[in-house]
Amino acid sequence: MSSIIEKDKQYVANTYARFPLEIVSGKGSYLYTADGKKYIDMGTGIGVSAFGLCDDEWKSAVIDQLNKVQHTSNLYYTSPCADLAELLCKKTGMKKVFFSNSGAESNECAIKVARQYGIENKGQEYTTIITLKNSFHGRTITTLSATGQDVFHAKFKPLTSGFVHATANDLQSVVDLVNSHKVCGILIECVQGEGGVIALDKAFVQGIEKICQENDIIFMVDEVQTGNGRTGELYGYMNYGVSPDVITTAKGLGGGLPIGCCMMNEKTEKVLSFGDHGSTYGGNPVCASGAISVIERLTPEFLANVKQKSQYIFETLNGAKGIESVSGMGLMIGIKTQKDAKTVVGECINRGVVCLTAKDKVRLLPALNIPMEDLKFAIETIKQVCAE
Repeated sequence: MSSIIEKDKQYVANTYARFPLEIVSGKGSYLYTADGKKYIDMGTGIGVSAFGLCDDEWKSAVIDQLNKVQHTSNLYYTSPCADLAELLCKKTGMKKVFFSNSGAESNECAIKVARQYGIENKGQEYTTIITLKNSFHGRTITTLSATGQDVFHAKFKPLTSGFVHATANDLQSVVDLVNSHKVCGILIECVQGEGGVIALDKAFVQGIEKICQENDIIFMVDEVQTGNGRTGELYGYMNYGVSPDVITTAKGLGGGLPIGCCMMNEKTEKVLSFGDHGSTYGGNPVCASGAISVIERLTPEFLANVKQKSQYIFETLNGAKGIESVSGMGLMIGIKTQKDAKTVVGECINRGVVCLTAKDKVRLLPALNIPMEDLKFAIETIKQVCAE
């Protein structure tokens, strides 16, 4: 065992079941470990390194800003923060952006927006938020409470009150909760990532939007993992023909640096005012510069290429020996294998391909610009491991 692995086990909190890989460098879709081995990266740090590792354009943007100023706080103005907000609003039609450091913090902001809107516009008792069973919205106590999976709740009760969970793709279960609770907001993931990479039905998502419009409820979409080109559209909701009141995102936005945001439309843009919310690192100029370099490159032409790669994966793996089903959207893929998913991932690592898991599935989140040659090698490796 390497000295780094031993040191990590001695000093780092025991909250991660790490793979026995000590990564020392990377480039594009390749990871290099301390023992000199090369791996194709099909996980991108759980969907974070949108353009792969050490991407030259991203590095240039980050280093250029590092040579100017690395942090100012939100007491002052900086161009990367303002420019990124403008870029996001123009590409989505949203009106205002609140910047944070992570997906959980972005969802915390959305929850605040929904509750403040409900109290101010519907009454003091309108504070309940509906989320979906099998969802995942973060690991703070409040976003954990929003998460519709009991397995995450057991050790951390009492949870934050005010969350109820509907059944995914069952619109009547949403209607029932709206009728029985004082609801201010509904928060969904269009593709439930940590829940097993399961895409919601289009009619269900559109039905939720209609329910929100008819009942003056804030419609919120968690795009932490589905956003920033991951599903083949700039944001996952764009595959469904809906217009959320609030959009949250993080992960791939920063391309490898910690940044998240909560975007608000004309209905919600004025809910938060001075002192209602804040974040010391929010809109950090270095992180924002990296994010600009990511978002600017997610053109329609580039996203069409993401969809082509997705089609290749689905067509190659669907019906293959040892594979029961393939789910997800874009380059956010879940593979139900006959073998135990962790066993498949372990054997893929042995053959030079690093994958992830989500519940009982093998999960793939490759770089959006992964070369087809590398993608084909990785997919064929997965096929072989599942077939054996």
